[in-house]
Amino acid sequence: MRKISSIVLVFLFVACQEGAYLPKPKAQLNLDYPQARYNPIESSCPYLFDINAAAAFVPLENCESKVEYPKMKATIYLSYRPIKNNLDSLLSDAYQMPSKHIIKASEIPEKVFVNPENKAYGTLFRIVGEAASQAQFFVTDSVNHFLVGSLYFYTRPNYDSILPAARHVEKDMVKLMESLRWKE
Repeated sequence: MRKISSIVLVFLFVACQEGAYLPKPKAQLNLDYPQARYNPIESSCPYLFDINAAAAFVPLENCESKVEYPKMKATIYLSYRPIKNNLDSLLSDAYQMPSKHIIKASEIPEKVFVNPENKAYGTLFRIVGEAASQAQFFVTDSVNHFLVGSLYFYTRPNYDSILPAARHVEKDMVKLMESLRWKE
């Protein structure tokens, strides 16, 4: 019994010393993404654009495609539609697509994109909140071509956790929009 009492006294003496307590600093996630290098994609579809060298372009049927980020477990799904007197319905669908996430999103700010040199005009939607998709966009020449893209991560949507990765891929989406060229 005396041995246990001595151990308890030593423990209390050490534990109660002034200045022995050091608070832990607040932890911050430090994700260091490499500097992006962009390469042009080759496609039989009527568009060309640049993607991050860390991603892979995967063509699918009917000019559907995806840009995969295997290390980030993220994919940008791309859907191409030719314009055939249906620009209004394509635009309506493109604006309704982000609104499907409004239940989980706290806001959906838009960034308008205009590139008259490449005849590319569109909007990037950033979806803020616990939504399934973190960013979506569309680009069109308003006459012949319409391209829609959506970013998804293969994980449960936790906005705070995937925010750095989502912003990193969002920069690549902006680069895709800026470098987009329509084949004639």
